[in-house]
Amino acid sequence: MAHQGHQLEEDKFCCSICLDLLKDPVTIPCGHSYCMSCIKSHFDKEDCKKTYSCPWCRDTSVERPALVKNTMLADLMEDMQKTGASADHCYAGPGEVACDVCTGEKLKAVKSCLQCLVSYCQQHLQPHYKSPAFQNHKLVDPSRKLKENVCSRHNEVMKIFCRTDQKCICYLCSMDEHKNHKTVSAEAERAVRQKDLEASLQNKRWKIQMREEEIKVLQQEVEAIKESADKAVKDSEAIVTELVRVIKEKGSELKQLIKSQQINEVSRVKGLQKKLEEEIFELKKKEAKLKQLSCTEDHTEFLLNYSLRSELSRAKSSTIKTRPLRYFEDVLAAASEARDKLQDILNKEWNKVSLTVRAVDVLLPHEEPKIKEEFLKYSCQITLDSFTAHGMLALSDGDTTVSEKNPSVQYSNPERFTSVHQVLSRESLTGPHYWEVEWSGKGVSVAVAYKDSNTVENSGFGYNKKSWALECYKKHYKFRHNDVTTDISGPCSSRIGVYVDHRAGTLGFYSVAGTMTLLHKVQTTFTEPLYAGVWVWLGYFGVTSSARFIEIK
Repeated sequence: MAHQGHQLEEDKFCCSICLDLLKDPVTIPCGHSYCMSCIKSHFDKEDCKKTYSCPWCRDTSVERPALVKNTMLADLMEDMQKTGASADHCYAGPGEVACDVCTGEKLKAVKSCLQCLVSYCQQHLQPHYKSPAFQNHKLVDPSRKLKENVCSRHNEVMKIFCRTDQKCICYLCSMDEHKNHKTVSAEAERAVRQKDLEASLQNKRWKIQMREEEIKVLQQEVEAIKESADKAVKDSEAIVTELVRVIKEKGSELKQLIKSQQINEVSRVKGLQKKLEEEIFELKKKEAKLKQLSCTEDHTEFLLNYSLRSELSRAKSSTIKTRPLRYFEDVLAAASEARDKLQDILNKEWNKVSLTVRAVDVLLPHEEPKIKEEFLKYSCQITLDSFTAHGMLALSDGDTTVSEKNPSVQYSNPERFTSVHQVLSRESLTGPHYWEVEWSGKGVSVAVAYKDSNTVENSGFGYNKKSWALECYKKHYKFRHNDVTTDISGPCSSRIGVYVDHRAGTLGFYSVAGTMTLLHKVQTTFTEPLYAGVWVWLGYFGVTSSARFIEIK
């Protein structure tokens, strides 16, 4: 276990270039350490690129990094060499490429030679570094597939590529069965395919960037959906609570009305009842007098008092008429009918509410703006990329204005336009964006383009299939794409608005003079990131042109 722990610890002190223990260890600004000879050789190869990168973390800089000796690592390396610790470390393990020259227990290979078709350890590789005889040999990282580079028929290294048969061949094959085929060196074919590969990588990086931006947008949508849904639930609960309150209130009013009507009716009935009781009392009194008269034995007295009978018979009697016993049953029927109607209304309206809930769809495309306020939602500040500007152009105002400059000042950059006085934006446009350009002078072309149009087709905006341009003159406009021109009519303005939605494939140019007027609209499919651009037409006899990308507030 102690030996294994030592092995793991020793791996930390290996140079990631030669894969051996550090020799004369030096540290570069990013903090990683290498053998002095290894990192010097690495930076020597990058001198032509004018950018330097760390082989481990790819940290880049435009100035060659300073090499600082790491005394602590140097002391550790010296101690490890004294103890012979590096011996176990250099032996090839399972899955590692072994040195083809070593006999017995083989050391780990640090490089493979494409000329010799042999892999070498650090010790046996030294002649390739020191002897001039090996100076043209190509050294690569250790490979187990060196034999695949040898022609199985002629036993020669395959350094030629047959474009007719799309395969690698040796020089003898090129003089035999591939004699009349179109052949180039493997290096030349690699250069062509490397360029295609880099373009493909760039396209994949762009798609990754676009998808990452879309993920961010979708994450924002998730938060917005949650916030909106929570608010909708809260508001819906408030509405339902209000409905319940209204129903309870109406129920309470109905209850009070029934109770009030009950009291009134009971009071009226009791009043009639009391009146009838009083009438009964009076009738009973008269009944008693008539009974008393009928019991009188004196005939004269009876006849004298008989006159009371007529008075008693003239007494009025109340008549009470009652209705069928339904009382408040009709109220219950009316309330039930109201309940049924309310349920029907709620079901009907709630179906509408449910449909609006199901209609929520965050993945619908952006609706194209129609008025100035809607365009401003997508406004962005465009800054120009000085690395793409033609040498005759000068940028100012924080790289938002472009105009003619002193012709004696020239720049050199592989991405710069060299044939046409134009410049691209620094920002890529992958979503809906809107910006405005104010121009003056002889004229300008306001454009959007793919960025590789300045290297693949160094032509004016609109003269190739990778750019779309509105040419602005004093009294008219022209739209140009793939060298096809369309005359445009519309109000002339020194300010042009541009709206582009990359995902929807929409591009529109607008005249901005108080009100916005659509000049020309394009519906297409954009396959690469778009960049804003402007072509400034340099005039003669003192007439110059300029363009400024306005900060919209």
